[in-house]
Amino acid sequence: MKQVIKLNSLFLLMLIIVASSCKKVERELNTNVTAVAALSLPVDMYTVALQPTTNSSEVFKWDAVTPEDEGLVLYEIAFDKVNGDFSNPVYKTLSDGGGVQTQATITHKNLVKIAALGGINASSTGSLKWTVIASKSLNKKLSEIKRTIQLQRPAGFAEIPTDLYITGTASEGGADITTAVKLKKIDDGVFEIYTSLKPGTYYLTNKNAVGGKHFYIAGAVIKEGPTDVTVTGTTKVYRLKYDFNVASVLDATEIQGIAVFMSAYNSEIGQLNYAGNSKWESAPIPVVFFQFSWGRDERYKFAIHTSTGVEYVGSLNANNVSPVGQPASYFFVYPVTNAQWDYTYKFNPIADNHNVKVTVDYNTAGPYTHNVLTL
Repeated sequence: MKQVIKLNSLFLLMLIIVASSCKKVERELNTNVTAVAALSLPVDMYTVALQPTTNSSEVFKWDAVTPEDEGLVLYEIAFDKVNGDFSNPVYKTLSDGGGVQTQATITHKNLVKIAALGGINASSTGSLKWTVIASKSLNKKLSEIKRTIQLQRPAGFAEIPTDLYITGTASEGGADITTAVKLKKIDDGVFEIYTSLKPGTYYLTNKNAVGGKHFYIAGAVIKEGPTDVTVTGTTKVYRLKYDFNVASVLDATEIQGIAVFMSAYNSEIGQLNYAGNSKWESAPIPVVFFQFSWGRDERYKFAIHTSTGVEYVGSLNANNVSPVGQPASYFFVYPVTNAQWDYTYKFNPIADNHNVKVTVDYNTAGPYTHNVLTL
């Protein structure tokens, strides 16, 4: 019995020791923080010629603050207009490493946006101030040191559309914004479309709904504003390409027609007519393979007749195989040379001495393509 009592007493003592060791030690959180005392890079009045279409960036650096304890200090870099006091900066963001590093790396693309927020227009130079905010918990300290940076904005938009549509009475979708025709995005800020324009007006927008931005063309420059583009004369088909990175029209070429070019004859054997919705279709075209001593030749590609000359589109493969059993990528169309034999496709063997119906499709989010149906 004495042994049991001793064991119980020992167990109780251990519980008391464990409870005592687990007792929470409360300590008041120190949120005191000092302001950044020095900015190191870039130097005051530093000038940056912004290149938003590249991977260029600028690094802003400053001295670390000395905390009164081991608490975590976070940093934000802030930009404001030259006459601003940073009470409502035009832009601010955490430093590198989620706010813990004493530097901030900002791309030229984002600096263009910051310049626009600070009132610096495209194709102009202006100045902004920058400084750093140090914080612990909810306690923030604005540095008393400020520096000025000069930003040279190129032509282009600070906010690049992710989507682009064409709408208006001159467009294929008409004036109803919900039926606006979407352009293909071929690169960041670059859009392309093959479409017809008839007498009327049109504009570009980033939404096929009310409330989108309104862009128009003035010469070869893209501008934002309520102006529409007026189209006169007869209905024509165009290849339109726009680059919002530099606010420029890259292409506005009239497409007068597309033809099937057969290599062995070194001539066009049939025409395709524009059917709307960025597609060309042919009436039945008679196909006769050319007889050589070694066999019958079935190679073809496409000739695009434009207002400036003839262009060719065809296969990525300089020498191709029969289309039978090939994947859809076999029929993708790409700009190629005018070489008589190279970068061609081959008709299906059953097309020999038959009619075919050909479709060239420029209305696709993926690579442009074509189809041949043997009748």
